[in-house]
Amino acid sequence: MDRCKEPLLNNGVKYYENCPGCKVDLRKATQKGYPIKDLSLVALLVLCNSLPISSLFPFLYFMVQDFHIAKTQDIGYYAGYIGSSFMFGRFLTSALWGMAADKYGRKPVMLIGAASVIIFNTLFGMSVNFWMAIATRFLLGSFNGMIGPVKAYASEVCREEHQAFGLSIVGTMWGIGLIIGPALGGFFAQPADKYPSIFSKKSLFGRFPYLLPCLCISVVAVIVFVSTFWLPETLHNHPLESEENSHCDSELGTRSNSIQENNKEETTKTKQVHKKSLLKNWPAMASIIVYCAFSLHEIAYSEIFSLWAVSPKEYGGLSFTSSDVGVVLAITGAGLLIFQLLIFPPMANLVGAILVTRISAVLTIPVLTIYPFFTMLSGVFLWLAINSASLIKNILSISLVTGTFLMLNNAVPQDQRGAANGLAMTAMSLFKTLGPAGGGSLFAWAQKRQNSSFLPGNHMVFFLLNAILVIVVILTFEPFLPQSTDRPHQEDQKDSNTEQQEQRKEQEPPFSS
Repeated sequence: MDRCKEPLLNNGVKYYENCPGCKVDLRKATQKGYPIKDLSLVALLVLCNSLPISSLFPFLYFMVQDFHIAKTQDIGYYAGYIGSSFMFGRFLTSALWGMAADKYGRKPVMLIGAASVIIFNTLFGMSVNFWMAIATRFLLGSFNGMIGPVKAYASEVCREEHQAFGLSIVGTMWGIGLIIGPALGGFFAQPADKYPSIFSKKSLFGRFPYLLPCLCISVVAVIVFVSTFWLPETLHNHPLESEENSHCDSELGTRSNSIQENNKEETTKTKQVHKKSLLKNWPAMASIIVYCAFSLHEIAYSEIFSLWAVSPKEYGGLSFTSSDVGVVLAITGAGLLIFQLLIFPPMANLVGAILVTRISAVLTIPVLTIYPFFTMLSGVFLWLAINSASLIKNILSISLVTGTFLMLNNAVPQDQRGAANGLAMTAMSLFKTLGPAGGGSLFAWAQKRQNSSFLPGNHMVFFLLNAILVIVVILTFEPFLPQSTDRPHQEDQKDSNTEQQEQRKEQEPPFSS
C-alpha cells in the first residue's frame, strides 16, 4: 500500500500503516487477553534495571571496611555516599532520557540502559578504592535512564482494562529486583572466604571479592540487551494532518466530508492537549510528589535494613552475615512474586490506585515499629519473625510503588508518558540520592546513642522511617491528590467518546483504501 493512502479506519479510529505505535494500537484493538510476550520482555528490562540498585547493600559494609577509610562506627557515613552516587547520576539525566524516549522511541533508551549495566556494574565490582566505587556507580546511574520509558511502555502495550496488570508487572519485577539483587550480593560477595573449595584467594574473585555478584547481574543485562531488539516500538511517528492532506489530495481525490471534519477536530484537540505543559498538570505533579516521598523512605529502608542486620548485637543489630541477609531477601522475593501477579491486579482494579497506595502506607507503619524488638529474639523465632516482617513490608512497599505508577500514567496522555515518567525518575532520584546518605548517617548516629532515654539506638531509626510514611499517607488525600488520578486519562477522548460508543454498533466493518 502506498504511503499516501488514507489510513485504516477501525470503529472511527485512524491507524497509519507505517507507524509502529499505530500497529501496536491496532493489535490491542483486536487482541484478547494479555500481551504475554511483550510483558515478559518488559519484566526482564525492569529486573535488569533494579538488580544493581540495591545489590551492593549486603556487602557495602564490608566493602567500606576493606577500603580502610573509616572506623566501625563511621562505616555508615561512607556506605551512604556510595549508595547515593547511583541515584545522583540518575537525578541529573532521567528527564533527558524521558524526553529522548518521547522523541526517538522507547527502544533506543532501553538498549542504552541495558548496555550501561553491562559496563559500569562490572567495573563497580572491580573497585579497588572508595573513589572508584563512587565514580562507577555515578556513571551507572547517569546512563541507565530506562525505567521511566519502560513504565510508559508497559501501559502502552496493554488494553485499558489490563493496564493495572501491566504496571503490576513493572512493580513486581522492580520489587523482585530490589530483593534478588541484595540476595545475589549476600550469597556471592567474598566468594573466596565463603567457598574456599571453589574460589582461591589468588583467583580473580579472590582479588576482587565483590565482582561475582556484579558479574551475575551483568550476564542478565546481556540477555536483556539482546532480547530488547524483539520489542515492538510504541511511539507514533505518522505525519501531521496538514502535511498528509497536501501530499495525498492528488491521489485520493475527495473523501467523505464528515470524516475530514472529524479528523480536523481530532487534530485540533490533540494539538491542544500536547501544548499543555506537564508542569501545569497538577494530578501528574501530585502523583510524582507522593512517589518521591515514598522513594525517600524506600531507599533509606533498603540500606538501613542491611546495615542493621549485619551490625553487631552490642550496637543493636542482628549480627547476620551477608549470606543471612541474602536468605531473608530471597524468601521475601518468592512471596512478593505470588502476591503481585495474582492478588494486586484485581485489587487495584477494584479499589483504585489511590486507595491501594494509602492502605499500603498505613499498614507499613506498625510493621516497621516492631523491627527494633527483633534483637530480643534468637534462633528459629528470630528467623520466623524477620522473614515474616520483611515479606509483609516488601509486599506493602511494592503495592504502594505500583499504585503511584498507575496514578502517574492515569494523569497524562500517551504522548507525555515518557516525559512524565522521566520527570518522575528525576525527582525520585534526587530523593533517593538523599536517602542512602541520610539513612547511612542516621544509622551511624544511632549506633552512638544506644543508652539514650528517648528512642535509643535503632528505635529512633525506624521511628523516623515511619514519620516519612505518615507524610505519604497525608499526601494521598484531597485536595492535594486529585481523584482523577484513580482512573485512566480521558482528556483526548472526553468530547467524542460518548457519541462514538453509541454509534459503534451501527458502523460499517473496518476497511482499507
